[in-house]
Formats: sequence, C-alpha cells, structure tokens
Amino acid sequence: MLVSEGKGQEKAATVLPFWQAASVASPPPPPRTWTRGTMDVMRPQSLASLLSDDDACAKQELCDAVAEALHVAGALVVRDPRCDAADSAHFLDVMERYFGRSREAKLVDARPSIHYQVGVTPDHVEVARGRVEADPKWRFMWRIGPRPTHTRYHELNAAPVVPDGMPEWPQVMDVWGHAMLKSVESVARAAAIGFGLDEDAFVERMRWGPHLLAPTGCDLEQHGKLGKVFAGKHCDLNFLTIHGKSRFPGLRIWLRDGTPMDVKVPEGCLLVQAGKQMEWLTGGYVRAGAHEVRVTEETIHVMEEKERRGESLWRVSSTVFGHIASDQVLQPLGKFDTPEALERYPPIHAGEFVQQELEAIRLKVA
Repeated sequence: MLVSEGKGQEKAATVLPFWQAASVASPPPPPRTWTRGTMDVMRPQSLASLLSDDDACAKQELCDAVAEALHVAGALVVRDPRCDAADSAHFLDVMERYFGRSREAKLVDARPSIHYQVGVTPDHVEVARGRVEADPKWRFMWRIGPRPTHTRYHELNAAPVVPDGMPEWPQVMDVWGHAMLKSVESVARAAAIGFGLDEDAFVERMRWGPHLLAPTGCDLEQHGKLGKVFAGKHCDLNFLTIHGKSRFPGLRIWLRDGTPMDVKVPEGCLLVQAGKQMEWLTGGYVRAGAHEVRVTEETIHVMEEKERRGESLWRVSSTVFGHIASDQVLQPLGKFDTPEALERYPPIHAGEFVQQELEAIRLKVA
C-alpha cells in the first residue's frame, strides 16, 4: 500500500483533504547522533531473544537496536526462527504459477468495488504518490488474521478471494502470511520497549487490524529492461511492512536523511519498513520508509540465469502489511504526544486514514 512522503494531514475542523495540504514544509531530519554506522544499523537482528525470557539484557539490547534502526533508517533486517525458508519457497512457487496465468483468468479475482482490498489488483492501476505513470506490477491481497465483528470500515475487512483451480491456496497463503505477521508483531513489541512505551502499546492497537499478505508480481519477460521501474518510489500507509527475500534483486530504500540504499536481504532474513501509521503514532520520530523496485544490472543477470534454466521470469515480492485496527485512533503516543506532534499528526481513525490514502493512489473512487 502506497502513501506520499508528504507529511500533511487534515485536522478535524478543516475541510481540505490532507494530501492537498501537504505543502507545509517538513522539518529537516535530525543530525546524525546515532551510535552505530548506518550499515551497522541495518545488520540483521535476531528476534530469538524476544521469544524467551532467559536473557533480559539481550532482549533490551535488541529492543534498543530495533528502535534505533527505525528512527535512523525507517527499516531494519530481521531473522526470525519461526519463518521457514521452505514455506517461503513454496509460497513463491505458488505465486509464480498464479501470476503466470492469462490476464483474463486473473481478472476474475479482482474486486474494484471494495478498492482491491482483497483479490487481485491488475497492472497499471496503483499509482505511487507524486507519480503520473501507473505501476506495471500486479498485486494479490489476502487477509491475515481475524476481522472485527463490528466496524465502521467493512470494505477494509472483506472476505478473502480464492483463485479457481488452486486448492492449496488458502493453506500456503496462511502459513507464510501468519509467520511473517508474527515477525511484525515481535518487531512492534521490540520497538515499543525501545521507545520507552508499554510493551503492548502497538500490538494492542494492531489487534483485529486489516492485515494483508500482499505479494506483487511483475513480468520481467515484458518489463525486464534496465532501469524499468515497476514499483515507483513510495512509502506505505500501514503500520509496519515486512518483505521476504525475492528471487530477483532490485529493491532500493531511502534512509531518513535521504540516502538511497540498494537492499540485499540475506538468506533466511526479512526486511521490515515503517509505514505512515508508525510515523503517526510516534509523532514523526519514526518516518515512513520510502522504497522502489526497478530493473538493475543484477536483475538482468538473474533473469538470464533463470531463462537458461527455463524458470519463471515473474518477479514476486513476499510482502505483509501489518495494520493498526480500522477503528483505532491514530495519534502520537506516550512521550511522543506533544503539542508540536499533535499539530502535525492530529487524531484520525485508522480506517478513515486508509480510505483517504486509497483515494490518493487511485484504488478507491471518491
């Protein structure tokens, strides 16, 4: 899910939509005061110490590292023993088969009436904020976790779509999606502790959230030209996004200070990025992380190798969007709740925020 890098947001008493009020200048990023180098901040962090109470010091050290990485880079790399490489490989295999279907076969699974929040989103529909050209990628939205019985935002909590002729689909999606969501929840707990908040400050607000396993697919046989952008530079509108390792390189992120970094996720690791909801809850202490995906020389090298082996040339991302529950209110928490932060990040229901962003990226018709 995409969102602008602008920081404006409408207040309750105003009529102007916040994406039209984004001309208010963002404050400059803080000076580099972190204790480790940027590359060290991005070194893989094992979540194992969060799963055990054996070593309180190791747990606190991890939480501090997670909080620092999110503040400095808006992202971090984690290793989670609950995320099995075999489940990831099976998931990618299934998604390559699905995206390899004909256009007509895939379009049966589209649900534009509910803003593509479940089922498939066709290519050339999503438009990153600040861009004119739509992305050539496809996406499939599969809900992860229970949905609330009562909510103001039913279309954000719709029933899932199961493609015809793929009986293994629900199990494959659920196994990998739930594993990655557990990682997101662990990072949320670690971040809360590292920020000096209650350990459950974030995860309690995530309960009943419209979490989505949302893999993208881009046909590199058609779009595999050097420099081709198939996911324009954007930030995500949700709370935390987690990416499994793709079979093709090409992901670039931007750090808080604007420094670009080409990401190479190590085997067995996952990349976590902060979304706009995290930025809201921390009053801008954490900024939503910008990223894009494009064809690089390394992408082309992998394409050539796979073509020689007769393998799929669909680049599949393995992505879960962790959300704050639609009926929760987004506003700065704890020490981040200052008059300055509230002016920039006024209270708004998470569901309303998401709907406004869907309009901005053309997934919802106003």
